[in-house]
Amino acid sequence: MLAIRMNDAAAAGLGVSAGLGLTMPPEGLSEGLRAMAARGVELRGEAVVWKDEPMWPESAFTSAVELTRWERSASSFHLEDVVPVEVRLSADGEPSISDVDQLVLLRQGVGFALEVCRLVAEGLSAVAVRCVVSANSTNGTFRFHRLRPGEDWMSADLDSFAVEKIVLVEREPAPEPNARR
Repeated sequence: MLAIRMNDAAAAGLGVSAGLGLTMPPEGLSEGLRAMAARGVELRGEAVVWKDEPMWPESAFTSAVELTRWERSASSFHLEDVVPVEVRLSADGEPSISDVDQLVLLRQGVGFALEVCRLVAEGLSAVAVRCVVSANSTNGTFRFHRLRPGEDWMSADLDSFAVEKIVLVEREPAPEPNARR
């Protein structure tokens, strides 16, 4: 099962209210994102990671919360590093990304999230995963983590992220059909 949630800023920018469906960007994923997807994902112990990601020993994590925090950190990257957009620097070195390029980052990030969910569905079919995509005037970010019962890292009110356009793409395994009816 795939679920997508977003704040109003992301919905307005992506044209979701106008009936635009969320799919891969029409131009496809950037070369950088395609290369990242080619890395693949795997389950190591209880952690969902990039296949080539160095892993801390599981004994380093004393709780599922710490493991999720590590997954979020290990999978996090700036979209503008792998998606061709213009990042202007102010005289004091502050990055600035136009609204148009923020939407490019958001579309590419959502397309990449769909690809990560596909990779998880193909190789880790029993695992639930959340991808978090955000863009604002200084950067775009992507990260993912395993969804664990009783744990939620995101505010239920995505509109509380006032300066960001944010999209959550979640993939959960299909419920097992009842053996008895």
